[in-house]
Amino acid sequence: MAALILGLLLFLGAHSVRIFIPDVRTALIEKLGELAWKGLFALVSLIGLALIVWGYGQARMAPVWLWVSPIWTYHLAALLMLFAFVLLAAAYVPGNRIKARMGHPMLLATKVWALAHLIANGTLADLLLFGGFLVWAIADFAVSRRRDRAEGVTYPVLGLGRDMAVLIAGLVGYLVFAFWLHGLLIGVRPLG
Repeated sequence: MAALILGLLLFLGAHSVRIFIPDVRTALIEKLGELAWKGLFALVSLIGLALIVWGYGQARMAPVWLWVSPIWTYHLAALLMLFAFVLLAAAYVPGNRIKARMGHPMLLATKVWALAHLIANGTLADLLLFGGFLVWAIADFAVSRRRDRAEGVTYPVLGLGRDMAVLIAGLVGYLVFAFWLHGLLIGVRPLG
């Protein structure tokens, strides 16, 4: 469990610098240079992610159960994940209406992913992993939206084709992950 906690602290901590101490981030970029900052950020994030994966895998071998989720929560989680994949696609397809309306669909996707997995899984490791990401994504989304409003940031809409691309990419990503990759990487096949 210690590796999971350390990984979460490193990964979410690195991703929280801009949320909680943006002046420190700016000062470090000025001192180190943008490339060095990005390298340091990537290194800390990768170490954190590796510790999260390893620590969560270890915790799954000896789970500490806090609650047992009813079967229907698995189905609800699978449905919510479809929305998470569409939101994730919206983060990468420029000019779509979801990004124009929501501003930060990646953070929304993270919130939906974390909530879906939190309601369907009831171990201490699940609470730490998914609860940690949920709290972080809520805070980051609020700060990012506030910063966008203060700076007058808007996201353009470039046509219906972009929206269709988001829906298709989200659906294809969801199906590939749900039917194949989730089982391969996580050991659980949510849709058979």
